Amino acid sequence: QVQLVESGGGLVQAGGSLRLSCAASGSTVSINVMGWYRQAPGKQRELVATIISGAGTNYADSVKGRFTIARDNANNTVYLQMNSLKPEDTAVYYCHAREPIGTRTYLYWGQGTQVTVSS
Repeated sequence: QVQLVESGGGLVQAGGSLRLSCAASGSTVSINVMGWYRQAPGKQRELVATIISGAGTNYADSVKGRFTIARDNANNTVYLQMNSLKPEDTAVYYCHAREPIGTRTYLYWGQGTQVTVSS
């Protein structure tokens, strides 16, 4: 079992920056993917960025060049540095982790953190 706790959301003006953090606890040794999704009001949850052990990173086209995902394996934490924020980045951001065990894959989600970008 894995628990994910996000922090770092808030209110920022357009063009500003925020850094989100997600601390994982529990049986984290088998996690091979961590990432961030977001969900704006009235919209479906969408992928923002993922980091895959031994395979690099993946970003949504809408955030490429502005957001950077990084993982600190020693502290079981994943970060999302968000620069040049736009009002359309406003959403609840959710941390995500994937843990393959045997033939099954377990998915975990954090509780979400609100990011609001004012114009």
